[in-house]
Parts: sequence; C-alpha cells; structure tokens
Amino acid sequence: MTRDDREIVSTLHAALADRVGQRRFDLWFGANTRLDYDGRSLRVSVPNQFFLEWMVANFRRDIETACQQVFGDCPTIQFHVDTTSVCSTDNSPAMPKASAVSESPKNAEPVLRLATPTLQSPQTPPAAGPSATERRRFANLNDFVAGESNRLAITSAEMVVRQPGQHTPLLLYGPTSVGKTHLLEGIWTALRRRHPRSTSLYLSAEQFTGQFLEALRGSGLPNFRRKYRSVGVLLIDDLQFFVGKRATQVELLHTIDAFLRDGRQLVFSADRSPGELAELGPELTTRLSAGLVCRIESPDYTTRLGIVANMARRMAMHVPVEVQQFVANRFTCHARELSGALCRLKAVSQSFGHPISMAMAEESLADLIRQNGRVVRLPDIEKAVCEVFGLEPASLHSEAKATRISHPRMLAMWLARKHTRAALSEIGCFFGHRSHSTVVSAQKRIDGWMATGRSLDLAERCWPVDDAIRQVERRLAAG
Repeated sequence: MTRDDREIVSTLHAALADRVGQRRFDLWFGANTRLDYDGRSLRVSVPNQFFLEWMVANFRRDIETACQQVFGDCPTIQFHVDTTSVCSTDNSPAMPKASAVSESPKNAEPVLRLATPTLQSPQTPPAAGPSATERRRFANLNDFVAGESNRLAITSAEMVVRQPGQHTPLLLYGPTSVGKTHLLEGIWTALRRRHPRSTSLYLSAEQFTGQFLEALRGSGLPNFRRKYRSVGVLLIDDLQFFVGKRATQVELLHTIDAFLRDGRQLVFSADRSPGELAELGPELTTRLSAGLVCRIESPDYTTRLGIVANMARRMAMHVPVEVQQFVANRFTCHARELSGALCRLKAVSQSFGHPISMAMAEESLADLIRQNGRVVRLPDIEKAVCEVFGLEPASLHSEAKATRISHPRMLAMWLARKHTRAALSEIGCFFGHRSHSTVVSAQKRIDGWMATGRSLDLAERCWPVDDAIRQVERRLAAG
C-alpha cells in the first residue's frame, strides 16, 4: 500500500473502533485481521474459515458503514483467508489461501425487501444512529420475507418509498420480533437509494429522547429542532418508549406538526395500535390514526418457512426440507426463535461432525421447543382448545368422530407433543384412551395440513390450520 492508502486504512480502523467499540475492535480487528485498500477495493484478511464466517455474519455491515463514512461510498469488499500474514487465535483448520467471499454493495438494486441497510447516514452524527444491539437485531435476516401476516405493511412501505409524503405518517405496529424494525431499516435504505438528493434520518425513540434531554441540559433546542425538523423523511422506532415522558411527547408533537404542514414523510413503529397507546395523549394518537396504520402479525407457516430457508442460506447451512418444515412448524412466534433453532442445529452439527438430519433436529431442539412458553399440562391444552372452538371439555375424550370434534382433538394432540413432555401413550390415554399410533398419526396429519395451507371448518368459521394453532397458543400463553 502507498502512504496515502495506509493513512486511509488507519482512518478506517478508527471509524470501525468507534462503531463496534474498542474492546470488540481489539478482539476481532487487532492482530487477527488485516485491511488492505488499493484505491478500488478493500481486502479483509483473516486467519481461518471460522474467522471469515464470523466476520461476514457479524461485522460486514459495520465495515460497509465505516467505509461510507471514510470514502463517502462503499468499495467492493473481499473477505479472504490468509494464514501466512495474519496470526491465528484458535485451533480451527485454515482454509486454502484462495478462499474468499466478495461483497459488492454498489450492485444492490433499490428493492425494498432485499435491502441490507447500513443504519447510519453520513449526514447523521454517530449519536443519532441505532445502537449496536439494534444494528445486530436482524443480522441473520437480510431479506424481508413477505406473507399474509405482513403483506399490507410491505405494500404500504413500498408506497412510501415511491412517493414520500403522500401517506404520512405511516405507523407499523405489532408484537415483538415480527419485523417492524427490519422494515423501517428497509424503508430507510430504499429511500436513500431511490431519492439520493433527499435527506432521511432513522433512529429509535430512546435516541430521540436522549438527544432531546441533552439539548435541554445545554446543547441547545434550536440545534436539536433544526436537525430533526429539516430532513425530508424521519423514521422513529419503538414509539411506546415515549409513554410517561411528557416533555418529549410535546416535542415530538411539534415535530410531527412541522412535517405534516410541509407534506413531508414520517414513519413510526410501535408495539401497539394508536388506540392502545392512550398514554401518549390524544394529540399524538389522533395524528397517528390520521395516517396509514398497518399491523404486522406473527408470521404464518408459509412466511416462517421462507424465513428459515433465508436464514439457512445466509448462515451457509445445508438444512433438509423436512427439517426446515419441522422448525417452521415448531417455532411459531417470531423470527428470533427460528434463528435460535438454526444456530443450535449448526452448533450441534459442527460439534459432532454430522450433517443436519430430522433425528438430530428432534433431539437437539427438544428443550427449546419446551421452553417456548410457560409450563403447559395436558388439561391446559384441552381447556384452551375447547375455549377457542366452543366445545364442551368432555368432548375431546369422547368417541365422536365428527370433524368438529376429531379435528380439534388432533390439534390438541399436536400441541401436546409440542408443549409438553408427555409420552405418546400418555397423550393418547388422556384424550380418550387412544393408542400412541393415533397420536403419531394426528401429528403427521397436522404437519401435512400446515405444509399445504389446509383450512378447517370449526366453530362456524373457516380456520387456516396455522391460525387455529396460533389462537390456541395465545390462549395458553394468557393462562
């Protein structure tokens, strides 16, 4: 490298250390990693394949963002295993010198669902960017998988990207880990790519509050207001954080009014609908309700299956289709559960040197499946199923074979296998002294119905199997 290139790399080191923290920088970028810049591309040399995979999975976006801060744009980044010039810190076998992974962010298309956002704009001071925890939140979920649970939200987000200000404010709400933050990140990135001359700012409600309080203590409200009210698009995550913070609520209210007067775009996320955020006050909730409000539900089976396939691809894992279906069937709440299950499978596979199989998945994920919720007993499942489908408690024990009874009974057996440690024979005995083979048959039928999107006619309505299970599990969680 020339002297200028060495100075650039030194500046890049400083930007990376500031972004990931000095302790993590020393651990992963100290003696173990070398950066080489040739004026067109950045080469990241690491000691072995383990380091390479970890670097790509955990620091790629931080490196890209640091490059944008230093260069004003992100060059092609190559991750390279080089055992000759970088000290190895573990006993993992090194890969051949030619092994490399190339990343070319400039080739990415401005498509919302494929956005891999670097979360901090060059125009935005570091303090206004998302925290390290938020930056890593979707590290293994780079594509936003569309499904019935989020289709309206994705469509609304695309409308905002195409015509900022036409549908403002946009509020995305739903339970934890359904993709609200990830979608805000996608909107932010797509806006920057589609409207490069327009400024946009993305931050959390906690960061907005912290900087507002800092401005009150002495840095000055005029600068704070100029910063947040002068951008073309403002995106704020986790509005529920403002509950109980009256002074910040007033400041946010005036900021919203400034944007609405000028027809500029606001995008928010929250864990509740405007009607359930009454603690924010009627002034704020009515302004939120006057815009485009979209709920994001917990992912249905088809969406979960897409997420599992996407995660497996990002983690460079070979997961048989039947195992992907098993994971999507058994982990039904959110993407973090799916990520945890795949991480467990990868760790077990690497530890024992065996490929991932159905038998391995059932054994290694059993405790995670049981830990998904509170301790559940067979009577709890019976009660929840009967309440959801309007059945008499004794009906699941009966010999009745009508579908209005037999289908809920099969669902109950399936849920018993998922949520309890009861043996097959115990489950069969509880639900009318049936054999263990009947329980196995019920489990296979429900799995098949979920895979094909089957709907059931129960309690005078048509229930997609996945939705029926989700409703019963919500009743179980509520106690």
